[in-house]
Amino acid sequence: MRTRLTEILDIEHPVMLAGMGGVSYAEVVTAVSEAGGFGCLGASAMGHDVMVAEIDKVRAATDKPFGVDLLTAAPGDMTRDVNAMADRGATVFVAGLGVPRDVIDLCHRRNMLVVNMCGKVRHAIAAVEAGCDIVVAQGTEAGGHTGTVATFALVPQIVDAVGERVPVVAAGGIYDGRHLAAALTLGADGVWVGTRFIATPEARSVIGYKEKILAMREDDTVVTRAYTGKTCRVLRNDYTNEFEASGEQAKPFPGQYIKSLQDGANHLGGDLDTPDVDPDREFMPAGQGGGAITELVPAGELVGCFVAEAEAALARLG
Repeated sequence: MRTRLTEILDIEHPVMLAGMGGVSYAEVVTAVSEAGGFGCLGASAMGHDVMVAEIDKVRAATDKPFGVDLLTAAPGDMTRDVNAMADRGATVFVAGLGVPRDVIDLCHRRNMLVVNMCGKVRHAIAAVEAGCDIVVAQGTEAGGHTGTVATFALVPQIVDAVGERVPVVAAGGIYDGRHLAAALTLGADGVWVGTRFIATPEARSVIGYKEKILAMREDDTVVTRAYTGKTCRVLRNDYTNEFEASGEQAKPFPGQYIKSLQDGANHLGGDLDTPDVDPDREFMPAGQGGGAITELVPAGELVGCFVAEAEAALARLG
């Protein structure tokens, strides 16, 4: 399945692993890239040294293209991180909260493409005008930090605004190949998939995270500022309920993030051996598509499923 996205990224299938903080570490990134999709490390919670180590693990395990997603960082640290990515073979830098033009220029000098996550049309236009090479149109159905416009409404509007200049990737609530087919029909060039890849054996997670996703219903998420101070779609639990009931005003980022750490409700980047994790209070980003996920499926197998299901859906239309 060839699109502008597969051409620009030099991959086989237009399926991108979301660079999820705390989840998208080397094992799942490698599995997705090896299967012909595009793996993306979620480095927002890693710190520089851990990020470098994870990049090295990916590069040692595969020669396929992969990227690194940084939610936010101070400009000096971002420059250091970008250089480390390029030095070790990453081909894409993904930014979730905007990209300073000097960082874009640095990425291009280092032969890295720049991807920007956008929840509004004007954000996509600004990203392209700043020099970004790919835009991800992320609807509010997505897990993690998210906006207010739904995927089905957002994607074609961003395609109309910037699709002639750069590939547009659809994101938000996407969990199978029918969504890939729909994204292509809407004019996108591929999909950016998060929650579906959490429910894989290769994804990193704290205790209870995958089990909660397998058991969730489509309405078991909530958009809250309880964990980071920014609007974030997570699994509804005791901690989010207490925050909403209290009427408490969230501290600006990163103050609320630090508070959730101090409250023992945020172990982002932890694994199954991380102590003191309470699954009924823990920070567990998840999208609305999680209600359809009922089993763990290997990440590489999922990439193939997305393509096969999309081809079958498009064939039915034909």
